[in-house]
Amino acid sequence: MKKFIYLAVALATFAFTSCEDALDTESYTSSNTQNFPASFDDAEMLVTSMYANLNHAASKPESSYLLSSIIASDDCYGALGQSYDHLQVSSDTEYDFCWEIHYKGVAAANLAIEGLTKMVDQVSDQEKVNQLLGEAYFMRAFQYHELTEMFGRVPLILSTSQDSNSPQATEEELYGQMGADLLKAIELMSPKKYNEYVESGHATKWAAEALLARVWLFYTGFYQKDSMPNADGQVITKDQVVSLLSDCIQNSGHALVGDFRNLWSYTNRHTVNDYKYTAGVMGVDGQPLLWAGNGNQEEVFAVKFCNFSGYTYANQKGYANLYRTFFGFKNKGGTNASFPFGMGNAFGTVTKCLWEEWEQSEPNDLRRTASIARDVDEFDMSIYEDGQVTGMYDETGLWNKKCMPILSNDAYALRGSWADALFWAAEPEYDGSGWVTPQWGALFEDYMVIRFADVLLMQSELTGDAQYMNQVRARVGLSPVTYSLENLQRERRHELAFEGTRWADIRRWHIAEQELAKQNGATVLNLGTEHTIRDGKYVSRYQQTQGFWPIPVAQIQLSDGVLHQNDGWGTAESLWTVWNYD
Repeated sequence: MKKFIYLAVALATFAFTSCEDALDTESYTSSNTQNFPASFDDAEMLVTSMYANLNHAASKPESSYLLSSIIASDDCYGALGQSYDHLQVSSDTEYDFCWEIHYKGVAAANLAIEGLTKMVDQVSDQEKVNQLLGEAYFMRAFQYHELTEMFGRVPLILSTSQDSNSPQATEEELYGQMGADLLKAIELMSPKKYNEYVESGHATKWAAEALLARVWLFYTGFYQKDSMPNADGQVITKDQVVSLLSDCIQNSGHALVGDFRNLWSYTNRHTVNDYKYTAGVMGVDGQPLLWAGNGNQEEVFAVKFCNFSGYTYANQKGYANLYRTFFGFKNKGGTNASFPFGMGNAFGTVTKCLWEEWEQSEPNDLRRTASIARDVDEFDMSIYEDGQVTGMYDETGLWNKKCMPILSNDAYALRGSWADALFWAAEPEYDGSGWVTPQWGALFEDYMVIRFADVLLMQSELTGDAQYMNQVRARVGLSPVTYSLENLQRERRHELAFEGTRWADIRRWHIAEQELAKQNGATVLNLGTEHTIRDGKYVSRYQQTQGFWPIPVAQIQLSDGVLHQNDGWGTAESLWTVWNYD
């Protein structure tokens, strides 16, 4: 395997030269791993490259952890993302980018860890160096967390000098290293409140505690263990994780926002009073609905984005939140019919089984209609053309509100200053140039990776104590329940729908087969014609793969036999070719 696959790290203003490629051991003209970082500013640049990697990952949502996790679960059909839904691939290159971008993230973290470790005794402000070093350990663990859930056993690269053509590590080695990295991050990073951190969007001690709980729950659940390994030869116990989550709950400053609907950008001030679902509505907290915004008190860790005018796909992908474009729908009626939800690539229509089971189990749960738009309830059906657009499949009449592009109703001149209006694309067009490119350039909302509600739900699951789960329920006006695994599972599904956690949850609870099977037998519209999903092969594909995606064929070939393909891939059944309907 070529070393550049792992170690090519693009930085905005300079390039590194590998030590082993230099004839002289000291470079006088360029930055390399021997002479960089030479200052605290250099160290900050290294850390910035780690976060920039998360934006680069978002530049190609179709090869991402988030998109595959949402669509592979029982909450969504594939629509125009069929291969994800059926645990298949449309080509051998489908996950090349995902693999490469994660290992570039690992390389950036390794480079930062090595550089910052050399600086520890050379900088007077130890707190700042320790914070950055803690962030680097967090980011390495974060990259491996997504890699291991996606691909299972992967190479464990821990230094810039390590042979990149390394064999796949064991689960114990991988999770042991993630555990060690996160414990180190928790030890190094500042214990100040989340809103006292200077750098918005950076990892915090609290994010590390939450991520450790997420990783621990997946490892012990999926692999059916009582504890998680630590790379130092010890183990990480449930009691340790509970203690760390308690620290996060009590000392982080994070809290639930007052109303669940305020987490989602359709309540932004340019849209909230024109959207019939939110217009004039008072929140559960007694206040008018209003978006809590990026970086709100519930956001424990997020990928940050920004917005631009004059959007072009080539130069702004990764800066705008393109995850949202993949969940926008295709509709001849235009966005007038479905305001405030914008158009996009039409992936991931919501399954009818989610809507129906939710309605039956919690009919008064406002999160159902806060998370899902049902066309007959919310759209202008006189102009909304259900299923009539060329290329639209798996239409159920149910759409994911959390992830769709959001529009405002009036042009910027009627709503405020130009700079302010850049945040919301006006409907029907923005700056006179149509809906497509300007709308996509305005998608600046954070991708919330971990919310405080998830922290509370994980603590309920770990302790068997319903008080944390009931805090989440109280926020939406629901009465308390006693703790049971069934209640916890239902609460996680309802609270965190379409946020990328459901796929890992049903896998670690070992209920994936039974939940995925419920998608069979549903009627959907394909190009406006009703069809029934007779057998999506959800169960058989899960049994064959256990939910892991294929190691990219190019990586296996480059490794010259060092890497081996995951079970269930490389067969005729693993290749998606046609919609499977009656």
